[in-house]
Formats: sequence, C-alpha cells, structure tokens
Amino acid sequence: MTKSKTYKSEALAAIHETATDMYAAGLLDKKTMRRFDESCLTPIHKFTPEQIRALRQREQVSQTVFAYHLNISKESVSQWERGEKHPRGTSLKLLLLIERKGLSSIA
Repeated sequence: MTKSKTYKSEALAAIHETATDMYAAGLLDKKTMRRFDESCLTPIHKFTPEQIRALRQREQVSQTVFAYHLNISKESVSQWERGEKHPRGTSLKLLLLIERKGLSSIA
C-alpha cells in the first residue's frame, strides 16, 4: 500500500516527485531529501483538546456524529476532548481535512 502525500501546491508536487526519483537513483542524499519533504509536503500539526472541541462545534455536530464520520467510537472523541488521549495516524489527517475544508469534505 502506498502512502498518499498531500502537497502545498501542484508545482511542489512535481518538484517533490522529481526529487524522490533523484533520491531513489542515488543522486540526492537523505538530508537533502528531508529538506524537500519539509518544503513541499503539507505539515500535520497536533490538535489540542480545545481545538478538537471547537472544530466539532464549528461543524455543529454531536460527538456521536463526529465519531461516525471519523470512523471511530464516540468514546474516542470524548477522550480527545478531555485530553486523555490524542488523535494519531488517519484520524489526525482527517481532522486536518475537516479543519481546512469542513466535515462535508469527508462525509
């Protein structure tokens, strides 16, 4: 399974793809490739409990509905909003999409 990457723009996607090919061919070192990753890929930030709650409230949905769209349990959303646990992996990426484009982007 290939990991999908999110780029800041189409131009940066093309540049990053070229750099990735050059790295695979041994023409770029690891340090340079990391710099390309940092400049081309969209960063994923951590969400605080308050940000998660505000995001859900902005979308005007209950914890149950929010959890349904993220394909997780209502208890997970509750734990995130209380700061007991933190979203990771796919859930973190989906929260970023909701933050940028709204819940309708994943619904």
